[in-house]
Amino acid sequence: MDPVTLETGRLVLRPFGPGDADAVYDACQDEDIQFYTPVPVPFGRQDAEKRVREEWPQGWAGDDNYILGAFRKDTSALVGSYCLTRVSRGVYELGYWAVKEQRGRGYTVEAARALCDWGWATLDVHRIEWWAMTGNTGSRAVAERLGFTLEGTLRNRGIANDGRPHDWWVGALVRL
Repeated sequence: MDPVTLETGRLVLRPFGPGDADAVYDACQDEDIQFYTPVPVPFGRQDAEKRVREEWPQGWAGDDNYILGAFRKDTSALVGSYCLTRVSRGVYELGYWAVKEQRGRGYTVEAARALCDWGWATLDVHRIEWWAMTGNTGSRAVAERLGFTLEGTLRNRGIANDGRPHDWWVGALVRL
């Protein structure tokens, strides 16, 4: 699928490009992003370059991982990364992280809602899942504001960057 650009009242969601590597690198220095998301630790500049130049464009080319950066219209500052990733036929996972300095302003809900709306309209989706490690209350609050139903807690679902297994919450939006 060809990458898309989406707009909301305050944001432009667009594919990341090579010029975004510095902003991605800076954002991923945040300890919360390094703990709660599957990024390398430590996160180096080469990791940012690889993502914006190779990995993220490959998701669009492979038609299975649609990743957009959200940028403020007023300042062009990076707000975060938002993706819909194919899990199985008709099921996608919503994933996101937000730049520390941009949190608490409603941008993540705005960006995630726009991406989900695009997914419902464009992809063959009947379920959008959300997963977050327990303790990631910010991510859970966003999912709840988006209308996700918390379906449960999976014990020791995954190994985090601290090398230990952690419980995860799972929720979903479903098309009825």
